[in-house]
Amino acid sequence: MDLTIYNSLTREKQRFEPIDESNVRLYVCGPTVYDLAHIGNARPVVVFDVLFRVLRDLYGADAVTYVRNITDVDDKINARATESGEDIRTITERTVAAYHEDMDALGALRPTVEPRATEHIAPMIAMTQTLIERGHAYEAEGHVLFSVSSDPSYGQLSGRSMDEMIAGARIEVAPYKKDPADFVLWKPSTPDLPGWDSPWGRGRPGWHLECSAMSEVHLGEVFDIHGGGIDLIFPHHENEVAQSACAHAGEPHARYWMHNGFLMVEGEKMSKSLGNFFTVRDLLADWPGEVLRYTMLATHYRQPIDWTRAGMQQARESLDRLYRTLKAFEDIETDEADIPESVLAPLLDDLNTPLALAALHELATKANKAKNDPTRGKYKALLLAGGQALGLFGSDPDDWLKRRDGNADGQTEAEIEQLIADRIAARHNKDFGEADRIRGTLAAQGIILEDGPQGTTWRRG
Repeated sequence: MDLTIYNSLTREKQRFEPIDESNVRLYVCGPTVYDLAHIGNARPVVVFDVLFRVLRDLYGADAVTYVRNITDVDDKINARATESGEDIRTITERTVAAYHEDMDALGALRPTVEPRATEHIAPMIAMTQTLIERGHAYEAEGHVLFSVSSDPSYGQLSGRSMDEMIAGARIEVAPYKKDPADFVLWKPSTPDLPGWDSPWGRGRPGWHLECSAMSEVHLGEVFDIHGGGIDLIFPHHENEVAQSACAHAGEPHARYWMHNGFLMVEGEKMSKSLGNFFTVRDLLADWPGEVLRYTMLATHYRQPIDWTRAGMQQARESLDRLYRTLKAFEDIETDEADIPESVLAPLLDDLNTPLALAALHELATKANKAKNDPTRGKYKALLLAGGQALGLFGSDPDDWLKRRDGNADGQTEAEIEQLIADRIAARHNKDFGEADRIRGTLAAQGIILEDGPQGTTWRRG
């Protein structure tokens, strides 16, 4: 079976053909390390972790190089240091450590290489010099800027006209720019800011330049897949394409571009001002990381996802069912199995994780029906292999179910009481479907409701 992916560059699904099957290369934009990762930051991590797993299955674990960078020089980091009075290195090291802990909790594999921008200043300066020599960049008042008008293909990734790009971007107005759309490759640093010596004076790189230089160092001038969130298509990825292609005499930056959709929270854009801004760490305080991962996988990566408490609860119930199946087979020894075709096929079709999850549940159904089948061990092996492809089943079934049934990491008694109150209100309004749904939700947690003349009471089953 072949892998097909939606290529943002061509705007169509295409059969994936690596440049070199013995060295399949993937680059994904990583975090700017000034604060804890929020749930929107985590979505590309989960999406491209699944892609990494699929590629490793197709070509071999040693044949795939996955690079995800760390941006540790950026104006946001500088601002945080000024605001907090902390040293920049202290902020970035703490944030990197927290990022690793949070993404590990989501079951994401570590990338093959995780380059830091501050360790790649020399290649950034070299790329900037090349762009100047080829007439694609110019120096102005200590800055070096990319000349957008020098690249006739600029805009090919986003599909926007120049007027649309200028109108849709937060263009920095500066008298030294030849064109409003020109963007910074290198900018001067004052003594209180991070800076490195360069032919244009002490300064630091622009954000777009960082990814172009790091991907070239670790993956070559042209590589297979570049991924990231849809919000990065313009200007970040558009500018990456321009500077990399122009530095390499027109050679494309990446052959395939993949972008995951936006994340909303309870139907609204996530915002601190709305009170619906959640870091991964916030959510991990109340939910296992595997629940967060499953919630993301339940929506196709290119579609927008509406992050809701109900969605997390549904994900938890789905995982409970799968873990109960594995628990029933815990005494059966099995050999490792290949990813079942029913799970692999949808993953090869542009990472259709919702269908892959549905296939996983079908396997669980078959396993539950085959409890007395002498060959029933094969279902356990297939279930584990399918789960591993999706990054699931990182817990021991016993531990998962004990924690779950004991309500650790779950709903508090106050929350259970609130659900019961919601059920009573639903019954009063003759919304019996909602009342039954709430009862089912509680039953999945081992909470048994008893309706009587004095009202509704509950106990753990």
